[in-house]
Amino acid sequence: MPLLAAFLLTAALACTSLMVGVSDLSLAALAAGDDRAWLVLWESRVPRMLALVLSGASMAIAGLLMQIVIRNRFVEPSTVGTVEAAGMGLLVMTLLAPGAPVIVKMAVGAVFAMAGTGLFLLILRRVPLRDQMMVPLIGIILTGVLQAVTTFFAYRADLMQTVLAWTQGDLSGVLRGRYELLWLGAAVAGLAWITADRFTLAGLGRDMAASLGLAHGRVVGLGLAIVSLVTAVVVVTVGIIPFLGLIVPNLVSLALGDNMRRAVPWVAVSGAGLVLGCDILGRTLRAPYEIPVGTILGVIGSLVFLILLLRRRADAA
Repeated sequence: MPLLAAFLLTAALACTSLMVGVSDLSLAALAAGDDRAWLVLWESRVPRMLALVLSGASMAIAGLLMQIVIRNRFVEPSTVGTVEAAGMGLLVMTLLAPGAPVIVKMAVGAVFAMAGTGLFLLILRRVPLRDQMMVPLIGIILTGVLQAVTTFFAYRADLMQTVLAWTQGDLSGVLRGRYELLWLGAAVAGLAWITADRFTLAGLGRDMAASLGLAHGRVVGLGLAIVSLVTAVVVVTVGIIPFLGLIVPNLVSLALGDNMRRAVPWVAVSGAGLVLGCDILGRTLRAPYEIPVGTILGVIGSLVFLILLLRRRADAA
């Protein structure tokens, strides 16, 4: 029943999202068969709503998967360099092959995202971790380095506007024909639910997983591949959505524990609902102007991140 209530709340937010925007759209106009109203609905509002739901659910699941695989509750694709590495891959494709199909750019972004995540794991193995907080700190440092390198080359190539479009998480340009790639990201994220039991075992550690007959390295590699592909799809389609994969899995785990199969539906519904709520807020605060959903979520996510850090410190004390 609670999950059904959460689903209904998310559905209500999705319906509200269809009616919010600069263009006037009402149920009366739709019922009267207004051609302009139906054009706005099918060409702009429905694609945007679906993009919000798909990107929110898939990025939240990717964050949950990364936290289980790395065994740290303070990591997610935007805090360990995965998102920034995907953006670097998109910049490389823009410089070397600007006319390449979107699917090719997404594939290159996924390869860079996996490489960035692998670099993060390599640094973790080389650095003595006396405190759990060192893991997100290392990730934030790596994120800053990758972002600085991307910004430098984008500035030299006069592509700063393009890079900013990726980093803001702006869905104002989403129309029919420009969001469908997100279905692929959602399908890949669904694979994480199908294999959830294996990832739960992998989260127990290499030795424990091996004693239970699990190929730990292969499962971790599959998890990182899923995270990288989902990240690349979302970045190339709607841009960076920060902190989503951090705060939603943490809040769900506080209520449900660490069983991934049980948590995935909650994480997906909560992630979609949070992104929908932030987008509605961004479109109404300064209407008819729009605040990017990444900006709204960045403010909310950073506050929740600080609360989680302080709470963990208080529990440790």
